[in-house]
Amino acid sequence: MKLNKKKFFVLLNKNLIIENNPTIAVAVSGGPDSMGLVFLLNDWCKLINGNLIALIVNHNLRKNSLEEATSTQNILKKKKIKSKIFSVHNSQINKKSMNEARINRYKLLTNYCRSNNILHLFLAHHKDDNLETFLTRKVSGSDFEGLNSMQLFSLNNKINIVRPFLNYTKKEILEYNSHYKIPFVIDPSNTNLNYTRPSIRDFLGKTLKKNIKEIENEFNIIKKYSSHYKTMIYEILIKNTTEISNSYIKINYKNYMKLNKILSVKIVKCIFQYFNKKDTFLRSKKIDIFINEVKKMKFEQFNLGGMIIKKRDNSLVFLKKPN
Repeated sequence: MKLNKKKFFVLLNKNLIIENNPTIAVAVSGGPDSMGLVFLLNDWCKLINGNLIALIVNHNLRKNSLEEATSTQNILKKKKIKSKIFSVHNSQINKKSMNEARINRYKLLTNYCRSNNILHLFLAHHKDDNLETFLTRKVSGSDFEGLNSMQLFSLNNKINIVRPFLNYTKKEILEYNSHYKIPFVIDPSNTNLNYTRPSIRDFLGKTLKKNIKEIENEFNIIKKYSSHYKTMIYEILIKNTTEISNSYIKINYKNYMKLNKILSVKIVKCIFQYFNKKDTFLRSKKIDIFINEVKKMKFEQFNLGGMIIKKRDNSLVFLKKPN
């Protein structure tokens, strides 16, 4: 699919419900993907009478990271695009991993959006990124829902995350940037094979086209049936729920014990998210411990991320974590 302004604007106008005269934010690293996105969004905002701010994160992981962030800001300034630089505090840097950097980045970006009444944060993840995410999660043993990877819309810290490039490849974005002469900077960490994602990217770049096609087909099948999978989980939960309120949920104990492990884990996750923020998750290892404990004859109570689970007669009672 060729990237052009007309198709991009149609995608946004068709799928995004947005307020009048909105202020939207876009995360900008300075790379070709985010620079292409911020220039497109800048033109779109002019059509809808919106305001745009580019948010740049200096992760403080490399010597020249602040200099690169400033360079990106200067490019945007020349185009009269408002921007703001955030720097990750040294106290937040422990593991120096990509996952830690991701957590720090999302926290800074979404907290700024919440503080400034910005509802929508745009990210430049594209089709190739999504395939890399799929492979990364597959290698790590993710379940069906996790393998569905990134979506056009998601929620993080009560901010609407929008990824409008998911149907476009890196090559298509680069071609768009070249046509419109959009400048960008190169992040050396994107080629550091000590990190998982660059290693996956290197593999995809070297493997045969037929292998990539097979991976894409598997990914597309999972995306196609993911909604049916979620529906099945919710139907099982509803069928086995005997009582529900804002503070607790009761489910049939005997029926729960008959479920296989995958379904048992998903039911617990669904209940936990019913009581908590949608971007708050339980670790699967902790749920595994709970499942082993609940099978014991003397099981009475278990604390799962602050959510208390008790056995009462033929019911499992899930109690909301107290405020």
